[in-house]
Amino acid sequence: MTRLHRCWMAILSVLIAVPCFPAQASEGEAEPRSRVELSLRSWMFTSGELTWSHNASGLDPTLGNPTSKLTYKDNNTHIMELVARVHLSRRWFAQGDFGFSVDFDKGTLIDDDYTAGQSLFSRTSSRITGTGTWYVNGSFGYRAVEFPNARGYLNVVGGLRYWRTTYEATGFERLVCDSNVTSCAPQSSNALAITNTTHWITPVHMGIDTDYRLTTRFSVGLKASISPISIVYNEDVHHLRSDLQQNPSFSMWGLGVGASAEPTIKFTLTRQLALTVGYRVWWNRTYTGRWENHPVGSASQSVPLDEFQTIRHGPIAGLTASF
Repeated sequence: MTRLHRCWMAILSVLIAVPCFPAQASEGEAEPRSRVELSLRSWMFTSGELTWSHNASGLDPTLGNPTSKLTYKDNNTHIMELVARVHLSRRWFAQGDFGFSVDFDKGTLIDDDYTAGQSLFSRTSSRITGTGTWYVNGSFGYRAVEFPNARGYLNVVGGLRYWRTTYEATGFERLVCDSNVTSCAPQSSNALAITNTTHWITPVHMGIDTDYRLTTRFSVGLKASISPISIVYNEDVHHLRSDLQQNPSFSMWGLGVGASAEPTIKFTLTRQLALTVGYRVWWNRTYTGRWENHPVGSASQSVPLDEFQTIRHGPIAGLTASF
């Protein structure tokens, strides 16, 4: 049985464990306020992409700007998520989320290198074969608005997030190579090529969490947030480069911004159990940063980090039990 199947068996266990009650309060009647809400969600078929580039033309004027650009793309994976919300009072609540990938072996790494004038002299393609992504969120919320006739609410939410992703790229195939600039041997390889680990630290994200009931069973909602400050630290290990250190070969840090959005539809199964489906997008991008190499036998050099961007999106579904 795969990890994904075991996670969905856990969802079914929640369904069985929660007793069945009448579906919903009647029209206009206030619903009983639950003290604790526990959710098990699946962020399904998510598509992830990471792009970074740096400018080393200040060290060598024959190099382009950007000098190198790496894109990890088409990384499709399932992410399971556990959520707990505790209502501290009638309007205040605290929430914690933890998510982790259950498979992470799809996608492609494209590595481009340029000379001055943005002449592409090297392009390689590698397969993404591991390893995973996980994140943890912590937030507090305040119920700012309650819609008339117990139709729903609008919460103001603020908190922090830590999001870590590690890509493992295996092998390479040379798609473009100018032998006047660099060596073109070997043409391909099946060895482990690159391990890239990204840490996004978001000390502040602010947003809304709203839900509006259309009928006794159906409601629509939206979660959206912005992060005016987001910090990234990235470690890049090039396993086939004997001229570079392996702990790491390159490192990057940057300051940026982020945003997320998640429109949803909720179906109330019982007073204590609801099914929610929607679509989620997470995005982070730097506006300043530095790239540093770590060669063997010589001092490191630092140059501007032109771009570092992470995006992941896909449908999401989950069950929420209220107590």
